[in-house]
Amino acid sequence: MDFEVGAILTGKITGITKFGAFVTVAPGKSGLVHISEISSTYVSDVRDHLTEGQEVTVKVIGVDKSGRMNLSMKSAVPEPVAARRYPSPKPQETTPEPSFEDKLKRFMQDSNNKMSGLKSNSDKKGARRRGR
Repeated sequence: MDFEVGAILTGKITGITKFGAFVTVAPGKSGLVHISEISSTYVSDVRDHLTEGQEVTVKVIGVDKSGRMNLSMKSAVPEPVAARRYPSPKPQETTPEPSFEDKLKRFMQDSNNKMSGLKSNSDKKGARRRGR
């Protein structure tokens, strides 16, 4: 029995490692849920989230050439709105972007201010070095 990418399955956890958990989805057919695919939140230890024998819902996210399945628990269930990492963007007030000439004028003013400050500092240093 071959499972296609995108299939949602129910399985039982048969083994836990430091990098993920093995899930049997059918007799003789199992796959790996990598630690990064267990939860939408950070998982430092797989055993904090899963136990052997636990029934889980997984989604097939990949099948390699040798038939091994890559599974995901976080993709198998819709993520609650409150748990999303990035909030939806709020409409912002649009401010007109300054024209190229305005940007250039601002740059030249900033540059002249910086250069005049550097020149006055170098004049003071030069006067001290000459013994004045």
